Amino acid sequence: MNKIVEELKKVGVFYIATADGDGARVRPFSSVTEYEGEAYLCCGNFKEVYRQIKACPRIELCGMYPTGGEWLRVAATAVEDDRIEVQRAMLADPTGPKGLYEAGDGRFVTFRLTEIDARRFSFSRPPEKIEA
Repeated sequence: MNKIVEELKKVGVFYIATADGDGARVRPFSSVTEYEGEAYLCCGNFKEVYRQIKACPRIELCGMYPTGGEWLRVAATAVEDDRIEVQRAMLADPTGPKGLYEAGDGRFVTFRLTEIDARRFSFSRPPEKIEA
């Protein structure tokens, strides 16, 4: 499994930071899946987060591990991938937003994460780089 996806699933809820003009916006996410070895996120194309990612695709994700004292930070570029197969994979994933969207409904969007820099941080040891 893609290590980035594995780590995001371990933290459960993670926060996505996007740019909005000269400000930042942060909101919780939990849907993440792997397709063809790549990490994917999703959202609706009618949401502000979608417009923000399209305007500035550099995003950051951050979440705390449930054991406490450790957190994950992921910087990446989000590239829209409109393949129906990716949407189906996201909706089939236990973290996917089943019931909110359907593959090919014209509202559901998936993003492949590229140019990823992922690191696990701890209060007690140096950061650990995570490779996909």
